[in-house]
Amino acid sequence: MSLLSIRNQFTFYGAYHANAVNVGIHMTCVPLIVWSSYVMGSRLPTPSVFPNIHFKVNDYLMFDFNWPFLHAVAVFLYYFILEPIAAILYFPQLVLTVLTAIAFYHNLDDGFKIGLVVHVVCWLAQFIGHGVYEKRAPALLDNLIGALVLAPLFVHMELLFMLGYKPTLFKQLQNDIGVEITKVRKAEGDKKRAAAIKTE
Repeated sequence: MSLLSIRNQFTFYGAYHANAVNVGIHMTCVPLIVWSSYVMGSRLPTPSVFPNIHFKVNDYLMFDFNWPFLHAVAVFLYYFILEPIAAILYFPQLVLTVLTAIAFYHNLDDGFKIGLVVHVVCWLAQFIGHGVYEKRAPALLDNLIGALVLAPLFVHMELLFMLGYKPTLFKQLQNDIGVEITKVRKAEGDKKRAAAIKTE
């Protein structure tokens, strides 16, 4: 699976997120997971080679040259390689996520603990979405990069597709996802039949 192919990556992700309720859970929780990760990441010590840059826009928007900032830069560049227009449209959200997360950490003594609670609750909600509604294990068990790095872009693109973004690409992806789901269900059916035969 090519890490630089939006069709390959989105097809893999989409095959794990075909249920509408599970998709809705992810569209809510994935942005919160990213935000809470940046809240907690703001606590990480930075090496001396990092420039000591800090500025405050207001009480709710702050910037530090820290690990969350570098992570945001890295993932944006990766998203831009995969799907430039979608990445550019995601950029304002990413900036707000970084700035509000850093401000939240600095403003509250319990900022890290609150971020941790949000993070855990959102992960639990996603596992419930997969177990109860999708009835399939999360993608992270098969593709860690796709689940942890690309999920924010895919959730963003789900919204863009709802708004009419690149209908031709959307149709291609829907077809690819349908084929992938058929393959998965066939494989699961074959395993069940094989297991049933062994028990006879």
